[in-house]
Amino acid sequence: MNGWELRASALEEQAGRDAMACCQLWPEGSGLVIGSGGSSGGRKWCLQSWENLEQSASSCANWLQGIGVDPSSVRLVNPLPSHHMGGLMPQIRAHQWQAPLVAIAPELMKAAGALLEQHGNLSCGGRNAVMSLVPTQLQRLMNEPSGRIWLKQFQLLWIGGGPLSAELADQARQLQLPLSPCYGSTETAAMVCATDPAQFLAGQNGCGEPLSDVELQLDPASGAVAVKTKRLSPGWLNGHQLQPFADANGWWHSGDAGRLGPAGLELLGRLDGALNSGGATVFPEQIEAALGGVAGVDALLVVGLPDPQWGQRLIGLINPSPGANADEVMALLLQRSASLPPAQRPKRWQLCPELAPNPQGKWERQRWQRWAQDCAEA
Repeated sequence: MNGWELRASALEEQAGRDAMACCQLWPEGSGLVIGSGGSSGGRKWCLQSWENLEQSASSCANWLQGIGVDPSSVRLVNPLPSHHMGGLMPQIRAHQWQAPLVAIAPELMKAAGALLEQHGNLSCGGRNAVMSLVPTQLQRLMNEPSGRIWLKQFQLLWIGGGPLSAELADQARQLQLPLSPCYGSTETAAMVCATDPAQFLAGQNGCGEPLSDVELQLDPASGAVAVKTKRLSPGWLNGHQLQPFADANGWWHSGDAGRLGPAGLELLGRLDGALNSGGATVFPEQIEAALGGVAGVDALLVVGLPDPQWGQRLIGLINPSPGANADEVMALLLQRSASLPPAQRPKRWQLCPELAPNPQGKWERQRWQRWAQDCAEA
């Protein structure tokens, strides 16, 4: 394992070290071992070489130049942890582009007033402030006047790591926030496609066109998004060996269902999280996006429980915002969900004050599905 360094949170460090100790066949070169997944199927410890990470930063720089932004003119703002690919890449980009980097503690992103007070002049010196964040962070900031003011100083806001609801996208357009919905993963060393913020503001949805060093296609059998790029991870630590991600033709099959159209990639949801409701295949991410943005909702998640009539009965879990009236929130969600197709309507809503994504902004769906099952059996 000489040359390969673990990048993990304190809670996962021992698990990462154990996985590294088991592996007996390591590739040549050097880089990082970094966790991927956690929303379903467990954690995988992926290898990403320094060469791949530098290539990713270079590809991102080319994309910026394509929309008229000089990478050396930006100020990178990083509110994500460094054991997360989204928090690691700003450090790589800043070094390569010779651009300043401002690190913001993730907890501060929950305090809009303090955030504005401490980091309210990010565009000083003629620098263009750019940032990657997850939809949960964006939603919290958009809910606060100070947060909206703080966001308006950015020239570019990459948004990824989860679905962007239609209502949140519309709110961002009303404020003229230059969002760039994007798609990428630890396996691909971050972004593989991104939307020009001008096109987003003009009403375009989806994750945009692939970057210059990326090819995308859909698996004809499963509909999964498949990616080919030279910066694909060589594999993940699977017992004594390194398990490659790529198939025989160099394609990585992501497990995300999607569509490819004139505007690029549109994500539908995780194939391994799809639900069977009344004979219809339902992606909970689409339901959450349709219902997202309801006032008074801090977090919302849709899970499925076994049902003899429907196959799986959809249950909506909600964590109301502090001070919100839970009954009023429930009524709004019932009203909003009535406009959805019958198979996509939650059959019951359950208050869940603990509901929140993990520190990486991902939903641990299996965990919350078990929580809902326990509540149903209580």
